[in-house]
Amino acid sequence: MSAAGSPSNEKALVADFPEDKQEDAATLKPKVALAALEDEQSWNWFTIRTLITSGTGFFTDAYDVFIINLIVPMLGYVYYKETGGHIPSGTEGALKGMASFGTLVGQLVFGYLGDAYGRQKIYGMELMIIILGTFCCAMVGSNAKGSTVIEYLTFWRFILGVGIGGDYPMSATVTSEWASAGRRGQLMSIIFSMQGIGNMMASVVTLIVLACFKTAIISDVDNLDYVWRICVGVGCIPAVSTIYLRLTMPESPRYAMDVENDVEKANAAVARATSTDVEDSTADAAANQTAVADAKAKRNHNRDFIEYFSRWENLKVLIGTSSTWFLLDIAFYGISLNQGYVLNSMGFKGDGTVYDSLWRTTLGNLTVSLLGFVPGYWFTVFLIEKMGRKRIQFMGFGMLTILFAILSAAFHQLQKIVPLFVAIFTLAQFFFNFGPNTTTFVVPGEVFPTRVRATAHGISAASGKLGAILATFLFNKVAEIGGAPGEHAFLPQLLGIFAGVMGLGFLCTFLIPETKGMSLEEIEQRGIKTADAAESA
Repeated sequence: MSAAGSPSNEKALVADFPEDKQEDAATLKPKVALAALEDEQSWNWFTIRTLITSGTGFFTDAYDVFIINLIVPMLGYVYYKETGGHIPSGTEGALKGMASFGTLVGQLVFGYLGDAYGRQKIYGMELMIIILGTFCCAMVGSNAKGSTVIEYLTFWRFILGVGIGGDYPMSATVTSEWASAGRRGQLMSIIFSMQGIGNMMASVVTLIVLACFKTAIISDVDNLDYVWRICVGVGCIPAVSTIYLRLTMPESPRYAMDVENDVEKANAAVARATSTDVEDSTADAAANQTAVADAKAKRNHNRDFIEYFSRWENLKVLIGTSSTWFLLDIAFYGISLNQGYVLNSMGFKGDGTVYDSLWRTTLGNLTVSLLGFVPGYWFTVFLIEKMGRKRIQFMGFGMLTILFAILSAAFHQLQKIVPLFVAIFTLAQFFFNFGPNTTTFVVPGEVFPTRVRATAHGISAASGKLGAILATFLFNKVAEIGGAPGEHAFLPQLLGIFAGVMGLGFLCTFLIPETKGMSLEEIEQRGIKTADAAESA
């Protein structure tokens, strides 16, 4: 065994914990290789590499997800001229929602694979699928029959969604397992904050391409066919730029130690990340290989998963992380994927020309993104280690309940005071992200043990996607109750429904534990003690 695994260093690991936590730390399974990782607080190259590797993936995910909100009107103008550019609600719902179906599949499949086969073997595969899906979306065949184009685009967005879904559990667990207790929440929040940058850049790219094609679009609306393809295709660039970094990412030291029982691999991984010296011996290396082989022979992910979640105390946490994410995404995606309709209600319709309508809608998206979406993420980045996860989530759900209630009750009055309407709607976007949109991603990556962490995160995220699918397919149908197609006469009442859903999210937050300042090992041990106490009672 390495020097890091000697008995004296095992005692040193316990001593690294604060005095009031040393008794608990002493009962933990020895994780000597992780002591250096917990001590590492500086921003070294490996930390930056991890942020780039995982963060760029989330940038791409968000860009690819939210670009559809901007290109759907273009598709309508090009392929649905006979209906005045209005895509039937069922077709529009499928086009927007199919990526969510794919995402749900990807979250479950990659979450399972990440636990069953390891982070290193799986990480990068999801990005390859994203690249394939994005490229094929941009290159779908063009012809006079718009339905054919939409059908192909819908299919490839499903494939794209599978890759996006895989990125959630993989990036969350990789980032969580490489981070120390004092900055884990912040690093995971930075990764997720790239969703805000991706959303913003979707609007920026669309504005640039629209400006370049302005004359062509005014002369012939069919030139929008080039615009939407370019906007979609740009999403390939960041994904391609980081594929090598993902494929060469070393195995998580916590997975190596907790699941594979490979102390030498864990030591080597920590040494690579922290520049800590590791001493090896041939005899101990042979013993380590025996331990690894024994662990592999005994490993059964399905059995481990069922055994762990058969205890109510553990299942309750999974219910908490899944239900809060489900409820959040009903409102988050219901608004985000249909933001253009809300913006039109605010007066971002333009002068009636196709170009001006697209320009104003995109500009409205960018305004809301810059004022609310992006700042919300970064407030979480800077405050999550001070405020804690639950406090931020409670605050976010509470504020969203109030803001959506105001938007619903005073919708028509606010339409006459556009600056106030924009301010309240922007605040809602702010508290989505300085609130549950970020914390529902962070918490599942922390509260479960290594052997089931990716699977549980995938289940939690997939629950969110069920909410997104529900919102995506029902939004247009429900919003059009009592009005003509495209009017969205029921929108005020729909915002009131979102207020009630956010209130339920507030209540479900009581099911999750606080993880601020705790190492993953302390969190796991606390869960074991809680479950044992409940069982004995």
